[in-house]
Amino acid sequence: MKPARRAVSGVLLLNKPAGISSTAAVGWAKRLFNAAKAGHTGTLDPFATGLLLVCFGEATKYSRFHLAADKRYRATLKLGARSTTGDTEGEPIDPKDVTCSLSDIHAALAAMTGRQCQMPPMHSAVKVAGVPLYKLARKGQTADRPKREIEVYALTVVEWRSPELVIDAHVSKGTYMRVLAEDIGESLGCGAYLVALQRTGSGDLGLDRATTFDTLESLAPEQRDATLLPTPTLALSLPAVSLPAKDAQAFSHGRPVPGPAHPAGTLVRVVDPQGCFLGVATMLQDGDQFRLVPERLMNVMSFESN
Repeated sequence: MKPARRAVSGVLLLNKPAGISSTAAVGWAKRLFNAAKAGHTGTLDPFATGLLLVCFGEATKYSRFHLAADKRYRATLKLGARSTTGDTEGEPIDPKDVTCSLSDIHAALAAMTGRQCQMPPMHSAVKVAGVPLYKLARKGQTADRPKREIEVYALTVVEWRSPELVIDAHVSKGTYMRVLAEDIGESLGCGAYLVALQRTGSGDLGLDRATTFDTLESLAPEQRDATLLPTPTLALSLPAVSLPAKDAQAFSHGRPVPGPAHPAGTLVRVVDPQGCFLGVATMLQDGDQFRLVPERLMNVMSFESN
């Protein structure tokens, strides 16, 4: 008889290896921790490596609040061709000579920074009429895709050895690095596609704190549990609001409470007078009155201390 699943809660910073999907990585972690519930905060393609946040138990309720976090990547682009998928999983097409200089590359990267609209690639999980685009792409079909507004905060050259270019990228949520690589290649006049991609950061969390499969498998169960970060980690990028004891109790029971002035619709991280995490709320404004409406609340019966 299989042991009962554990009500473990917390956030695992996993250094995902290449060759495994994010879903498979979560399934592996769920089995290793014998957790009752698990999920993640943002997909990494199978060929990509790096930081994947795996959420257990209570943390799965807060994963969507970390989806909005900015991301950091180290990307290796191969110049001189495009790919049918924008990365190594496709076939190289449209070969061209690479004649650009390092100064040309710096200029192209500088031009790519800032707010812009980006169209999701056909080989992506974005759904059109309920069907993931990648399923249509596998059938050789295309579909109209609405463009998304993204922001590229910074692009930095790490290494240039023609035809390969390694860059560090700091981008907003929803940015497709495959599309960004293609745009860089087009700007340079020679085409480009991704041959390696590593997520190095998500919000305030960095790859330097992540754990590998091999390390986790070598640990005793209690040592594995010690690698988990507390659930409030997922909401650290949200502005914090501290409530007095009376309002904190009401909020914990799901009731809206008075709050400080914030733009209507702002998501905030709510704590009690001792700094303990209570949940996430949306700020509403009625005239000159502001109220905190609970979005997600911590389960007071959870074994996890916060």
